[in-house]
Amino acid sequence: MIDGASNLVPAPSKGTPLAGAYIDFQTATWAQQYLPDLIESEAEVFGNRTISGFLSQVGAEEAMSADQVVWSEQGRLHLSYEATAGASGVMTVTKDADGKDQTTSGHGVRVGDMVLLATSSATFRCYCSAIGTQADAANNTFTLLAYDSTATLPTSGTVKALVFGSEYVKGSVGRETVNEPGFKSYTNNPIIIKDKYQVSGSDASQIGWVEISGEEGQSGYLWYLKAEGDTRARFGDYLEMTLVEAEKNTNSIASVQTGAAGDLKGTEGLFAAIDARGNKASGVTGVNAATDLAEFDAILAEFDKNGAIEENMMFLNRETSLAIDDMLASMNSYGAGGTSYGVFNNSEDMALNLGFSGFRRGSYDFYKSDWKYLNDQSTRGIINGMDTVGAIRGLMIPAGVSTVYDQGLGKNIKRPFLHVRYRASQTESRKYKTWITDSVGAVTSDLDAMTVNYLSERCLVVQGANNFMMFN
Repeated sequence: MIDGASNLVPAPSKGTPLAGAYIDFQTATWAQQYLPDLIESEAEVFGNRTISGFLSQVGAEEAMSADQVVWSEQGRLHLSYEATAGASGVMTVTKDADGKDQTTSGHGVRVGDMVLLATSSATFRCYCSAIGTQADAANNTFTLLAYDSTATLPTSGTVKALVFGSEYVKGSVGRETVNEPGFKSYTNNPIIIKDKYQVSGSDASQIGWVEISGEEGQSGYLWYLKAEGDTRARFGDYLEMTLVEAEKNTNSIASVQTGAAGDLKGTEGLFAAIDARGNKASGVTGVNAATDLAEFDAILAEFDKNGAIEENMMFLNRETSLAIDDMLASMNSYGAGGTSYGVFNNSEDMALNLGFSGFRRGSYDFYKSDWKYLNDQSTRGIINGMDTVGAIRGLMIPAGVSTVYDQGLGKNIKRPFLHVRYRASQTESRKYKTWITDSVGAVTSDLDAMTVNYLSERCLVVQGANNFMMFN
């Protein structure tokens, strides 16, 4: 059934077909002498209604046999910090290069290190003469002496410090302390996703006059085939939408099945992972709608701070995709009159093509594609239209693979930055389960119905989220 006002809102309903899906013959009587011309085939007014396929394009799938997936990501190789300057050259570390709080976890600066110290107005080359003492339980301070006798080190405000080497005198002993390599450990847990379709035995044998069709290949005059196929397609979309939108439960929400507080774990979806560990265009200086090269240059500056992965894929809503097309088209100085031949492989005998699939800027390649999930009026499209603050206009995802340490396998592995983990063993695979119960078809009970059950248990692993960007 459709909303007569907008003709945009599909209305799936359990049970038999809705009356609104049929021509109204209630006013017809035997005295009516004309037979209406019935068009039997169902019109496909929304095209392909499914939105799944995004994760299969950019990621991979892998089985797991535990309640939790744990992985580690490399820390940064070099030592750089944000600190608060104090008297006598004492610097109190507050954050590391990733913005992580360091007030309780210490730092890696050692006595003998040469440190580049910077303020908003000056840069100093210094020698580390001391680090936090035993009285300094957090060990989050170090003392610097300037090499330049005319330099005056700051005594207040925020500074940035970079260790770039060390210096020792002749005949001195070696390093007194060592630095252990750092890593970041992350976890996620799979959740169980369910759905089902049920039809009575009578309705399963009832022939309708509408010839149905659907994304799952169903066709014919049995309406339950249409409903079951739509339920299956919707469940397939839920598997992807869950891994994109979900977040972990920190609110002790209880499931209605058990009523136990916190028994719903939630799972970290793609948007939540980027929001927590990645980059957001709204938080990058100079980036608003990615509609000019200056904004992309600001994005490049963020990527330079992280993995500097050369190839990146953009999945965008329609508005942002067209804005990028317009931005790229405006780079052609000969196109001011509205037509341009040759530059875009266009001729005067063909329509001007101003749709771009990618471009290169600096040392980065960007490939863009429309993401139906962000455009469809029945998915994120309707949410984006309501919430201009929290609207998501697109994602930028690195291509290729990352190397991480998998604690389950006990070794370094190469994986796509995105991959789906589903529960499976030698006897049970919960990647995508479907089975039929009750008395229609395979008889399992005395209920005069056919129940089709769907189940999956899965989660998403987002590795190297610092290389991702979300357009808000």
